[in-house]
Amino acid sequence: MLKPMGLQSLFILSLFVLCIVEIAISGHTSSFIRSEWPSSDIPYEDEAFIVPKGYNAPEQVHITQGDYDGKAVIISWVTTSEPGTSEVLYGTAEKKFDRTAKGKFTNYTFYDYKSGYIHHCLVDGLEYNTKYYYKIGKGDSAREFWFQTPPDIDPDAPYTFGIIGDLGQTYNSLSTLQHYMQTGAQTVLFVGDLSYADRYEHNDGIRWDTWGRFVERSAAYQPWIWTAGNHEIEYRPDLGEVSTFKPYLHRYTTPYLASKSSSPLWYAVRRASAHIIVLSSYSPFVKYTPQWHWLLRELQRVDREKTPWLIVLMHAPLYNSNEAHYMEGESMRAAFESWFVQYKVDIIFAGHVHAYERSYRISNVNYNITSGNRYPVPDKSAPIYVTVGDGGNQEGLALRFSDPQPDYSAFREASYGHSTLELKNRTHAFYRWNRNDDGKPVPTDLVVFHNQYWASNARRRRLKKHHHSQNCDIFVATF
Repeated sequence: MLKPMGLQSLFILSLFVLCIVEIAISGHTSSFIRSEWPSSDIPYEDEAFIVPKGYNAPEQVHITQGDYDGKAVIISWVTTSEPGTSEVLYGTAEKKFDRTAKGKFTNYTFYDYKSGYIHHCLVDGLEYNTKYYYKIGKGDSAREFWFQTPPDIDPDAPYTFGIIGDLGQTYNSLSTLQHYMQTGAQTVLFVGDLSYADRYEHNDGIRWDTWGRFVERSAAYQPWIWTAGNHEIEYRPDLGEVSTFKPYLHRYTTPYLASKSSSPLWYAVRRASAHIIVLSSYSPFVKYTPQWHWLLRELQRVDREKTPWLIVLMHAPLYNSNEAHYMEGESMRAAFESWFVQYKVDIIFAGHVHAYERSYRISNVNYNITSGNRYPVPDKSAPIYVTVGDGGNQEGLALRFSDPQPDYSAFREASYGHSTLELKNRTHAFYRWNRNDDGKPVPTDLVVFHNQYWASNARRRRLKKHHHSQNCDIFVATF
C-alpha cells in the first residue's frame, strides 16, 4: 500500500509540476481583466491615514536595515508640533526597555510646505534572530513597536522577502499592502515610487505625510529596503526647488556608508543568504561616474559562498515589453548588463511600468549597434528580470503590451499585486507573484529559481558531498 504524501512532499511535487508547465508553455500573456477600484488617492480624512492620539505623538514610523550585515536598524519617525526627543528605548522583552539609542532630527521646506520634525536613530549591536521591542516618544504620547532581526549571514539561511513597487496611496494600494501583510514575508524590497506627492499641485508634502502613516502598519515592524523612483526626483525649478530627491532623502535614509557608497541612492546590504544591491535609475551611471565605480567594486566584493543569492533592485526595468516606459532602461542595460551576466546575478527586480512581467534568463550583451545579434538570446548566466510596478498608484495600470510577445518574456499581466521570494537554501528559492483580490490560495505566477552560483555541476557535487558527510537533508531539485 502506498503511504499518503505529507504536506511538504505534496508542495514539492506541485512545484515540480508547475516548473514543468513553466518550461512547456513559453511566453504567456494573461488575458485576465479585473474590475478595479478607481485610481484616485484615498481621501485625507480616511482611517487609512489615521493620526496617532496624543500631543506630538510619533507618526510615520518606519525601519530599514542600518548596517551591511543585518545587526542594526535605522528607526525613523515624524513629530509635528515640536522636535521632542530623538531617543529610542528598546529591549528583548515586552515593556522592558533596558537600552537606549540617541538619534537626530531634521526638517525641510518644499515651496509652501514645511515638514514636521523627521527623526532617524541608528540602533546597532543587535543579536541575530532576535525579537526586539522599541518605544519612541514621551509620556502618554509614547508609542511601542517591535521588529525581528534576521538570521546569521549563512548560505543556507532561509528568508522571505516581499517585493512591492509603485505603491501610491489608493484603495488598490491598500489592497496590495493588506495582501502583502498576510504572506509572512520578513522584509520588503521596495523598487521605487512611494507617495506620488509630486502628482499634486506644488508637490503637496501633505501626501508624503499621509503615505508615511499609510505604510506604518508594515514598515514600523519590518525593514523596507528603499529604492528611489522617478516620482522621488521632484525637480521643480518653476517653484524654486532645484535640488533633486529632496523630500525622499530627508524622510527615507539608507545605510549607504556601510557599503562604501558615496550616495544614499545606491547601496548594498547583506541579509540572511542574500546580497542585495540597490541602484539609482535617475543618477549618473555611465562609465567613470561614482555609481559605475561603486557597482563594480560591490560586485567584486560579493561572496557567494556566504550569500549565494545576488539580487539587484532598480526602478526602470532593463527589459520591458509594455508600451509604457518602453526602452527607458536601455542606457542602464548597455552600461551594466555585461557585469550582471559576468557576476551571475540571480534576479533583478524593477518597477516603473504599472503591470507585472517576468523574463526568462536572457541577455543582449553581444550587440554593439554595428554588429552582433540585435535580439536578446537565452543565457544561462543571465539574471531573470521581474517588473513589479503594480502596487496600486493613482496613475492606473499599463494595459498595452506589445504584440506578439517577445521571446524573452515568460509571463505578463496588467493587474495590481505584489511578489514574494522565499529563499529555501543556497540552491533554490520559491517565487510567487500574487494578483490582488483573487481570493485564492494559489498565486498567479509561481516559479522555482535555481541559484546561479550553485548551478554549476562542480559546485553541486561539492555541496552534495559536503552535506552527505554532515548527514544533512537538503532539498536539491533536478529540474
